[in-house]
Amino acid sequence: MSEIIEMDVLVIGAGIAGVGVAAALADTHRVVILERESQPGYHSTGRSAAIFLPNYGNAVIRGLNRASAPLFADRDTSLFPDPLLTQRGSLTVADENGVEACAQFVRDGTGVEAISVDGALSMVPILSRDYVKAAAYQDDAQDIDVNALHQGWMRKATALGVKLFTRQEVVRAERAAAGWRVETADRTFIAETVVNASGAWADVTAGLFGATPLGLIPMRRSIAVLPAPDGYDTRGWPLVDEINETWYLKPDGGRMFVSPCDETPVEPHDAYVDDMILAEGLYRFEQAVTIPVTRVESSWAGLRTFALDRTPVAGFDSKVDGFFWLAGQGGYGIQTSPALSALAAALIGGRDPDSTVEPLLAQLSPGRFV
Repeated sequence: MSEIIEMDVLVIGAGIAGVGVAAALADTHRVVILERESQPGYHSTGRSAAIFLPNYGNAVIRGLNRASAPLFADRDTSLFPDPLLTQRGSLTVADENGVEACAQFVRDGTGVEAISVDGALSMVPILSRDYVKAAAYQDDAQDIDVNALHQGWMRKATALGVKLFTRQEVVRAERAAAGWRVETADRTFIAETVVNASGAWADVTAGLFGATPLGLIPMRRSIAVLPAPDGYDTRGWPLVDEINETWYLKPDGGRMFVSPCDETPVEPHDAYVDDMILAEGLYRFEQAVTIPVTRVESSWAGLRTFALDRTPVAGFDSKVDGFFWLAGQGGYGIQTSPALSALAAALIGGRDPDSTVEPLLAQLSPGRFV
């Protein structure tokens, strides 16, 4: 007979979303986290080259960014002894086909300024003058220490009694008088509320609980690690992205992370790089710079899971009692996680959400798909 474990809230998924909400609930609820892999943060969280970009995403995402910013800046130093954000800056460049889009980006953005081509090349001297026809700069873009954020929340959660079970894939679930009865291969969990924070597998998880899948789309994103070019000190360079998201460059010490910004719809899986997609992206990058790509040190891929409208899902399912969605964060999951974790914990605990995110509730509700 399998072990039976009772709790108030069962969180499925130990990525940034699941661990964040568990930490936010832990001082008032008995919480258990289930993770199907051998360690937390194995998939998207552990493969993110995250940066905090206030102007990234649609209007709802930008609202979540604004709500998350003070939580990053005014961190709990007992959990996060070192800063979670490090100044980076973000340079957006455009070729002749993206000049108007770049101008529109400056008009629509907050804290975005148009700069000259000379200004762009002074920041990143490997950029090609023949390629860059317009540029914009955001000074408030900052690197996020993803591992420190994830581990800090994990420490808070476990210190408050949250239990993490790895290698625990849900195989069966049913609603009973005592709440949800959830079974894995060797354990049974009884909980009032289940939080679906299972990332790319969120629609699969929903089906096990009798909830209607929302049409979430896992998309592969690839990154190549290149050596820094000889003769250049890349440590002060900003993130560089192309206005139409055909490639981006993020310096990292003596290396450069270059992504083709691919968004290939795939089934949930342990993501791997498609060599052809990566090669095409590196070719686009080469057209924008004055150096050849001669060596790829390594590469990896991750899954960014989007809802149909590219807006995260956070709220109780309207037809399935005690089933809470926390999914579809896509490429915004790390930078919006402080606000989304606090919001989800408030909704699960029956408390009023913070006034900065309350106006966003209708756009975040899973009911908007019904």
